[in-house]
Amino acid sequence: MNTEQMTRRTFSGAALAATAAGVLRAAPSDWIPLFDGKSLKGWRAAESTSTWRVEGGALTASGPRSHLFYAGPVRNAQFKNFELEAEVMLWPGSNSGIYFHTAWQESGWPSKGFEVQLNNTHKGEGGYREYKKTGSLYGVRNQYKSLVKDNEWFRIRILVRGKNIQVRVQDALVVDYTEPDPPLVASGDGQGRVLSSGTFALQGHDPGSRVAFRQIRVRPLPDDITVPGAVAAASDEVARQLLELSAQNYPVVDYHAHLRPGMALEQVLERSRATGIFYGLAVNCGLNFPAKSDEALKEFAESLKGAPVYTALQAEGREWVTYVTPAAVGLFDYVFTDAMTWTDNRGKRMRLWIADEVGTISDPQEFMDTLVDRIVGILEKEPVDIYANPTYLPAQIAPQYDALWTEERMRRVIRAVKANDIALEINSKGLPSEKFIRMAKDEGVLFTFGTNNTGPNDLGRCEYGLEMVRACKLRWQDFWTPRPVGERAVDRRGGVLRKA
Repeated sequence: MNTEQMTRRTFSGAALAATAAGVLRAAPSDWIPLFDGKSLKGWRAAESTSTWRVEGGALTASGPRSHLFYAGPVRNAQFKNFELEAEVMLWPGSNSGIYFHTAWQESGWPSKGFEVQLNNTHKGEGGYREYKKTGSLYGVRNQYKSLVKDNEWFRIRILVRGKNIQVRVQDALVVDYTEPDPPLVASGDGQGRVLSSGTFALQGHDPGSRVAFRQIRVRPLPDDITVPGAVAAASDEVARQLLELSAQNYPVVDYHAHLRPGMALEQVLERSRATGIFYGLAVNCGLNFPAKSDEALKEFAESLKGAPVYTALQAEGREWVTYVTPAAVGLFDYVFTDAMTWTDNRGKRMRLWIADEVGTISDPQEFMDTLVDRIVGILEKEPVDIYANPTYLPAQIAPQYDALWTEERMRRVIRAVKANDIALEINSKGLPSEKFIRMAKDEGVLFTFGTNNTGPNDLGRCEYGLEMVRACKLRWQDFWTPRPVGERAVDRRGGVLRKA
């Protein structure tokens, strides 16, 4: 078993049991039903009463936008600390949510309290693409990959104790947020996302969204209960910027992260819950790397099954396409590569980060022309979704970055990225330059954040990406998210991979 295999941890079995054990277990008598399975008794609809009905013992929403507020006798519909549980079913393309610490209002999205998002496949409307998936603490701690499927019942739990909020989807802990003091809130609609007390509300999002709820029950908890050892979320400037992006629909995702010795899956998940950054965890596939067979890819994908992370394949060197088939690559949410391993015009294969392999660069201009040719060839031929570590130069010529990356060379790469529908990574190591990003934005290229951590202690908070968002005025529409099955690079251009 290699080091990477030892570092990985499956999000099932023991890990899942440990996660589920964090839920407060209660005797059946502690739970109080909020829905009788027969009527809307105890609930009050705003905007449209026709949206809500009881069908087959389930509370169902389908119709004009409406929010259904709990207005029954339990605790006079005022809850501070509690555990709320419901079984939910979503239909394809549907969007809904569960609000807590909210209050009745006649119309519009509830302005007080928090929403736990329910959305597996909803894409948005009116030009707005909804990235937040089921289990998100909306705009505060977003999930970008749904752990459950449409047309199937699943369980969702919301646990509030003092300043701590936890959300579980099918027992998987996806949110563990402790509000700082004073609360850190986003501008605009985010102002109301502060812990207090209030009632619950269910969301009927739009006429195209159909959702059903059953077994809705609550377990009120003492007002003075707290979570010993809970660490408040950061409230520094980086945390504020990340929160603003989360609230404004930017996908706050580090697509280029690795499990390393000393940093297993659970440590990554803990960091994700603490920072609000969702992660894509990658296995390296290529010559002299751990994965160079379908079996190795399947093993890695299985190790992350059920975990709230993206599964990613980092394609190393140009030989990787000869090792694996489209079926195995198709198990991953996306594929990324870089141009840090290639063969020059004299047949010399080199890894650019290893100085001895690169050797002396006697003619930097020739080297750059060859590098750009190789980058364009990779982007045109290989089935990849993201171009990572862009504009990387070996140490021998890195000090000449600005002079060697001329506008003509940058434009060739950018146009190849755009023409082949590939996203461009903004890497935490400071690549590419602000000028390159501005040019790419003008060409309509989409971007991602990526760390490329080398160890357990350098998984940052996408600081360079945040800097470039501000400097280049990048909008949420300028960012990429993984494509559904049928639209991925492997689906469109997987013919160069090894045949089954």
